[in-house]
Amino acid sequence: MAEFKFEIVKELGVISEGKSGWKRELNLVSWNGAAPKYDVRDWAPGHEKMGKGISMTRDELDALGKLIAALDE
Repeated sequence: MAEFKFEIVKELGVISEGKSGWKRELNLVSWNGAAPKYDVRDWAPGHEKMGKGISMTRDELDALGKLIAALDE
């Protein structure tokens, strides 16, 4: 099984924190040396473990922001 690599290029913010100390975060992450993408997922303290999440380009993040903004209309 091939090892995958990641680098958190920039920590953008914490969305929520669970009782176990894991945090749902928005970060800019490079996966396997590729161009960084915006990433939402749960992280253990110290970023040593991660849960399932979603990565998206800036255009996809902007589209998501517009959809969320439209919920209040």
